[in-house]
Formats: sequence, structure tokens, C-alpha cells
Amino acid sequence: MNIKRHFSAVILMLVLLLVSGCASTIIGTATDAALAVAKTPFKVGGAVIDVVTDDD
Repeated sequence: MNIKRHFSAVILMLVLLLVSGCASTIIGTATDAALAVAKTPFKVGGAVIDVVTDDD
């Protein structure tokens, strides 16, 4: 019975480690997407200013 409890604890720890790796990947991807969305208005605004202003 004691061996079964230790085996279950080890399996639980391994599963938690694997899930934390997946969670960090998902969070990193979401953060990259949010940064890309946040930068877009500034890029568009800069392009509009470049078109509207004269080169002179």
C-alpha cells in the first residue's frame, strides 16, 4: 500500500511538470499575439503620417 502511494505521488508530480510546460507555451503565444495587436495601431498611424506629410 505504501509503494502504491509513492508511485501515485511520483506520477502526479510528472503530470504537473508536463502540464506546466504546456501552460507556459500557451501563455507565451498569447502574450506574443497581444503584443502584435498592440503594436498594429502605431504602425498604421506612422504609415498614415508618412503618406500625409510632404517630403519637403
